[in-house]
Amino acid sequence: MLEKAGVEGVKKLGGPTVSKDSKKGEISRRDFVRTGATAGLGTTALAGLAGCELGEQDWTLEADVVIAGAGISGLSAAIEALDHGASVIIVEANYDCGGHGMVSGGRVNLGGGTSRQKRHGIEDSADAVFDWWVRHDDLQARFTDRDLTRVYADLSAETFEWMVENGVTFRDEAIGPDQDQRSGRTVQWPVYEELVTSFPTRLGSGLARGLEKSARAKGAEILLLHSMTDLVQDPSTKQVIGLVADNEGQTVRIRANNGVILATGGHTNNVAFRRMFDPRLTEEYQTAGDPYSAQTADGEIAAMKLGAALWGTASQTMEAGNTISKTAHIGCRWGYSSLWWQPDSPVFDKARASGLTRVRWQNVILVKQNGHRFHDEEDSGHDFFAACLSYSGDPNKKNGGGPIWAIFDADAVARQRWDPTPPNVDPEGYFFTADTLAELAGKIDNPYQTLNMQGDVLQETVARYNSFVDSGVDEDFGKRRPRYKIQKPPFYAAWSTPILHDSLCGLRVDTRCRVIDMDEEVIGGLYCVGEAMGGFPQHGLGRCSLFGRVAGRDAASSAIV
Repeated sequence: MLEKAGVEGVKKLGGPTVSKDSKKGEISRRDFVRTGATAGLGTTALAGLAGCELGEQDWTLEADVVIAGAGISGLSAAIEALDHGASVIIVEANYDCGGHGMVSGGRVNLGGGTSRQKRHGIEDSADAVFDWWVRHDDLQARFTDRDLTRVYADLSAETFEWMVENGVTFRDEAIGPDQDQRSGRTVQWPVYEELVTSFPTRLGSGLARGLEKSARAKGAEILLLHSMTDLVQDPSTKQVIGLVADNEGQTVRIRANNGVILATGGHTNNVAFRRMFDPRLTEEYQTAGDPYSAQTADGEIAAMKLGAALWGTASQTMEAGNTISKTAHIGCRWGYSSLWWQPDSPVFDKARASGLTRVRWQNVILVKQNGHRFHDEEDSGHDFFAACLSYSGDPNKKNGGGPIWAIFDADAVARQRWDPTPPNVDPEGYFFTADTLAELAGKIDNPYQTLNMQGDVLQETVARYNSFVDSGVDEDFGKRRPRYKIQKPPFYAAWSTPILHDSLCGLRVDTRCRVIDMDEEVIGGLYCVGEAMGGFPQHGLGRCSLFGRVAGRDAASSAIV
């Protein structure tokens, strides 16, 4: 893998190290998760939870710009800051760079007249990009912050060329009309040893590794396994002047002469946080990219402790594919739409299984934890996700829909050419098999299964569906020409619960990506980009890189006085 920089070469400052327990006024992420303490607090209350205060002697390291997160947005911010003469330290909680983008499909929505568009004879402009992203017939565009959208439109083409200059290669394929003309895919990183999955659809690796290589070459110090635990404010000016990070039990305090940029990723894996937007998003819904990309809301919570406001929260409540996705892999916990964790992946020991892939939904029925069908299995639209999230009969869990199970038989295994054995499936809670449907229902034991599935209910559900195959009409949910009966043992139940995809809202920022508080004032020295930033809910990696550049450039030229 690319050489991973540690603390060597970073300017070190003198003074004793103060223990983590000495920090004042801190509320931990664990406290938030347990109590939801930040939600509903007013500005005054939040201000009382300000980050820790440090004296000059307490700093461990120093740089002009300090960035929390080495994903696409953080790496882009680092490159831009370095290009404008600033020194940069990045702290990254993971063992590797790239974040959510590393395991993504590599989609980059940038237009406005790029060289790629011109090569294909496509006319585009910044105004056309702006108009596309403020229209009301699209759930994402409908809720964009118009000022941020203007910035995105004006810098879109420039950012595409900037990516190319910094080592990113795009697939030169035919591109279609409207938004598709602005949607390019990066090329998968060519060095096999530097991939976290070798599955060829993980094209985001080309973007992540290209930017990582450029950032390192230009002098960024990247501290891996360094998790930000707090922001530091000047007690008199309230400027953010640094951050505190934990490195496997060791506390590191990094001073920022110009500013701190939060590029910590989104919040989809913090159950308490995401349920502020939609109470139905209970713990059974997994996160796209996990276990590689955590999405724990650390940056958002740290900023909210200083009074930061959230923005564009309506964007997180959409029942659509960019917020919640139908998995293409069943029988495993981690089912990121098309992400296939292969056994040679360095994170496969956490993923545990790759899943049964390329699902044709005619081969299965989907049931809730109570054993009942709930919707047309072939649908992947709004109504399907609404049905998944709807109440499933558990009186102790009124908000969440509970697990979704794909039920099928030996004939489906043969048709799909599946191998229903580990490491394809995870038999410890996510895949079950039995010779009868009643026995199958009784075997289902999963941490998120709060109801015991009744064997007679599952038998009745399957029998009714088989009658629809005979008649050719799904009288319950309108599935088009049900084709295959479920009748040949052994029978199977495979985890098929939807996954949460993007964080499409986050902290409020201005057009320079400076964080705004509940009084609509700038929090000095604090920036936010990427999935932790609210106001521009675009799916894909274009927004991450573009606004990362905006923050990096502004921070480089904004020395704290």
